[in-house]
Amino acid sequence: MSFELFIGTRYFRAKQKQGFVSLITFLSIAGVAVGVMALIVVIAVMTGFESDLRARVMSVNSDLTIMRHGGNFTDYRMVEKQAVKTEGVLAASSFVNSQVMIRSLSGFSGALLTGINPATAGNVTRQLLPDALKKLVKPSSLDTSAHNTPDNNTPGIILGKDLAGNLGVIEGSMIYIISPRGLISPMGHMPSMKRFIVVSLFTTGMYQFDSALAYIHIEQAQKILRMGDTATGVEVRVRDIFDARKIGQDVINRLGHPYWAKDWMQINKNLFSALKLEKTAMSVILTMIVLVAAFNIVSALIMTVMEKKRDIAILKAMGTTRMSIGKIFVFKGMVIGTLGTTGGVLAGCFLCLVIPHLKFLELPADIYYITELPITLIPGDVLAISIGALVICFLSTLYPAMRASAINPVEALRYG
Repeated sequence: MSFELFIGTRYFRAKQKQGFVSLITFLSIAGVAVGVMALIVVIAVMTGFESDLRARVMSVNSDLTIMRHGGNFTDYRMVEKQAVKTEGVLAASSFVNSQVMIRSLSGFSGALLTGINPATAGNVTRQLLPDALKKLVKPSSLDTSAHNTPDNNTPGIILGKDLAGNLGVIEGSMIYIISPRGLISPMGHMPSMKRFIVVSLFTTGMYQFDSALAYIHIEQAQKILRMGDTATGVEVRVRDIFDARKIGQDVINRLGHPYWAKDWMQINKNLFSALKLEKTAMSVILTMIVLVAAFNIVSALIMTVMEKKRDIAILKAMGTTRMSIGKIFVFKGMVIGTLGTTGGVLAGCFLCLVIPHLKFLELPADIYYITELPITLIPGDVLAISIGALVICFLSTLYPAMRASAINPVEALRYG
């Protein structure tokens, strides 16, 4: 053991003449621990919330969407094949979407209608169950009759749970889709209307999706929207969602102009930017707790310097260098910081394991889309918080160490 560590250990273990110094030392350790614990728990909760929200958003949106400047395009099958050939792409599926009105016996509601290919959509769109996709039957001719009894030719539709609630329908109910792209008749413009049967309901837990989305067979959508054999775009699922932008560029390089791609981060840029800003703000605020503890470390070390002024003078008179004196107090401050950081990490990790099982922290399901706090503890975050706390503690030791090393031994022994 080096000389500095030996003296520092003795100083740390020795009983202080002034109990107030010991109290400040204890508060310093507790302050660092509380700050580190709070940072770990809050960052874990916000990371879990972000992951949960991302999973819900991406259950509706694809990882990557390929579209064409100028609107709909006819060569969507070729685009699918080229996309699947690109490295990192798992699946691709064409889609058609448009704003429509949906009428039931109970009322009307606007909706975003999406036409999908049941054979391939299940590989891209995560929230649609295979059994529901099988019920999207092949299209039949446009039906403007007012009968409410389904037959073998009645196509199926999948509705969001809240949209179905707004329409007052359940599985097996009849609804009508009304499209503004209708026919020109002697009576003027007549919107297209077609009867569908609700074959399944889905829920993502996010009201803006569950109250607006409806899915039908892509060929049905093409007919009712009178857009011929064209598609709005091609949805793509990739192996690594965080590599979606690069993969999208690779697909566009294959296809060339006028195609373009947008990934899930671009589609939901505002949402995830707000989450990132909130996470950063909370990190800064909670770091203040560690800074307060750092000021306590400064106070404790300065008071220790004042108490040990005569001892420091004797050490310097015996030939101890200024650097060695400084190292003694840096060591003591880092012991405080290390104890606090270690305690905070252990307490924070323990709380992250316990919180999901605490009943009183469960959220009401009728208000929030989650019923318990989502916690994702990432080792990298814990390591970054620990290093940050130790750096702050180290910086807080520099001024007291400089004060101790600058003590004049002659004056200290004469007036101490």
